[in-house]
Amino acid sequence: MAKLRGTGIAAVNYPTGMNLGGDPSQALIHATTSGSFVVALSSTDLGQGLRTVIGQIAAETLGVAADEVVIDTADTDTGPHCMGTFASRATHRVGNAVKAAAEEARTALLEVAALELNAPVGGLVLDGFGNVLVAGDPGRCVRVAEVASKAQFEYGRTISGRGAYMKPKSPVDPETGAMDPDSTEAHACTIAEVEVDTETGQVAVLGIRSAYEVGRQVNPALVRGQIVGGAWMGMSHALYETTEPYYPNPDHKPKDFSEYVMPGPAELPEIDCVVLEVPSSTGPYGVKGVGEMTANSPIPAIVNAIYHACGVRVDDLPVTPEKILRGLEAKWATESAAAAGGR
Repeated sequence: MAKLRGTGIAAVNYPTGMNLGGDPSQALIHATTSGSFVVALSSTDLGQGLRTVIGQIAAETLGVAADEVVIDTADTDTGPHCMGTFASRATHRVGNAVKAAAEEARTALLEVAALELNAPVGGLVLDGFGNVLVAGDPGRCVRVAEVASKAQFEYGRTISGRGAYMKPKSPVDPETGAMDPDSTEAHACTIAEVEVDTETGQVAVLGIRSAYEVGRQVNPALVRGQIVGGAWMGMSHALYETTEPYYPNPDHKPKDFSEYVMPGPAELPEIDCVVLEVPSSTGPYGVKGVGEMTANSPIPAIVNAIYHACGVRVDDLPVTPEKILRGLEAKWATESAAAAGGR
């Protein structure tokens, strides 16, 4: 009996969005009288940071500070249409819609600022700090808040914008099955290091290291959070999580989360990542999707590392100690029979 170490590798390419009748999303933006902007969506933030990232995209396009943008996800009755938060589509699909809406609102903002500054719209710039400047003459400027207030109370105008993004549905070639099912694809490669105890069947994950290509990072901290969280989730799928531990026998299954097995802080390995930026031609500012794919490659990387360590190939998840021990018994029996036959 021994503790054996192994290394496994796995790679994945992951699509952004789905081929669902265009998979559309819409956004509305308007300025308040104080100069802040409200972005109305029906897109749900599931905790992945959608509000933050969409706010950054809107602020970048409007040329204002991020804290001047409020994201109102509203609901599907009162907000503009969105297909939903799935398929790692939100930053790409919703971001494109918000960018388009912000561009329209920015144009409306500059039209009013042009009246205030007595300058052509094409000669105005936003500095990103809430000021509209005359290009080449920074002394001539006006605050965005002042423009927003005067738009409503002096000029009787609205500063607002509408945006939508839809990828036309790709028909399937009936002969070959060829189609264009997504808007862009991200890529990842993961290397896992494990230690397998051949006496107990227990697996300890020692390290998960990954390289990700996710397009342009809007918020690097959130991207890293997704990668670290996905590594934990992938490890949990690979070794712990199941709702039917004795399938097809329905007995002894977890009834609630107090009985549902998953790794805790003591089981977390060293997690490291490198992020490569290859901007997408279709995403707002070059973004792709990164959410779901982070849990994908760690799973086969861990399974491959177990095989490298002890020679047991498990092809159904989770890889429990029982499965490893049964695999080792079968492996040793085969080896013993082969050795006996060779004498």
